[in-house]
Amino acid sequence: MDTGSIAWGITATALVLFMTPGVAFFYGGLVKAKSVVSMMMMSFGALGLISVLWILYGFNMSAVSGPMEFAGNPFSDFGLTALAGGDTANTDLVGVTYGATFAIITIALISGAIADRAKFGSWMIFAGLFATIAYFPIAAWVWGGGWIMNLGTTLFGEEAGIGVIDYAGGTAVHINAGAAALALALVLGKRIGFQKGITKPHNVPLTLLGAAILWFGWFGFNAGAEWLNEMANVGLIVVNTLGATAAAIIGWIVVEKFKDGKATSVGAASGAVAGLVAITPACANLTPGWALLLGIVAGAVCAIAVELKFKLGFDDSLDVVGIHLVGGLIGTLYLGFFATETGLFVGGGIEQLAVQAIAAFAVLIYSFIVAFVIGFAIEKTIGFRIKNEDEIAGVDTTVHGEEGYALVD
Repeated sequence: MDTGSIAWGITATALVLFMTPGVAFFYGGLVKAKSVVSMMMMSFGALGLISVLWILYGFNMSAVSGPMEFAGNPFSDFGLTALAGGDTANTDLVGVTYGATFAIITIALISGAIADRAKFGSWMIFAGLFATIAYFPIAAWVWGGGWIMNLGTTLFGEEAGIGVIDYAGGTAVHINAGAAALALALVLGKRIGFQKGITKPHNVPLTLLGAAILWFGWFGFNAGAEWLNEMANVGLIVVNTLGATAAAIIGWIVVEKFKDGKATSVGAASGAVAGLVAITPACANLTPGWALLLGIVAGAVCAIAVELKFKLGFDDSLDVVGIHLVGGLIGTLYLGFFATETGLFVGGGIEQLAVQAIAAFAVLIYSFIVAFVIGFAIEKTIGFRIKNEDEIAGVDTTVHGEEGYALVD
């Protein structure tokens, strides 16, 4: 492979890695001032742990030899010794590192659902187990030769030219993380005094900074894999990543204005993230006009969806379900209607929608069950949620012995 392509692969890897600190900033600004350290530490803890697990065995699990295999053998090249000594080690190891950044941010995203009330050690145990049992196998299903990757051929035959479209992680990242977030929110229960308006973001500029970093890094997230594809679709991917995200901001703040009477900066930031989530699976398979429509729909629907936690009674602290699960479902299912050449409304049949729906809901159900079982087991053994008095005192000082802001006279 030429050095320019490898250089873009390294750059894209760094962009996606930077997204996890972006998540930390985005989430950190949304919580209480005495929870910001805890919130950001869950992202940085995921960054440390998942990187190590991916190199040791996660990458091995993320590819399979056939659609009937659950996951790759974790011990097939433990620690990547053989891969590092191969003739194509440069290209291979950049690909490994790029894949690691997706695993990291998927786990980090989940943490927003349990803000203000989770033990850090229990979170780290959950992160390691969920990555091993859920993310690594799902990555194999979607991108590594597994059953989702082969679903179209299995159902309709190779001649139909139908396959599940998930370019950068609508199922493997966002539906996966959103379903797990819902499970953990149910396991840990509601924060003390949970009701609409009880907590407000303690640092709005921090949240906007996080959203900006996420948008910046998302160009690596969506267009990064093109270094392996001779940049064939990179122009379409980058314009769709810009357009859908921008349109989602408009969709969110318009709904917010009608619903609450004001368009807020946090709403604009949340709309941007909703648009990024929705365009993730679809970025290479929509014309720009359909991408703009997707953004508008995702922003508007997610702005409404974040209110469901109050109606349904689950405490998803930072709206991981309303943005990532709902946005991921919208982006994945939208392809069944508007994917270039195969979507139902642009010359295709029902087949594309069928495979998109099967993949989306299979990942949702599997991830929810795995996360609920792991979270429930941790809660009933070592405990996952901090004590009520510690929640009131502030999770930063009780769990980490630190404060986000040292105020002096």
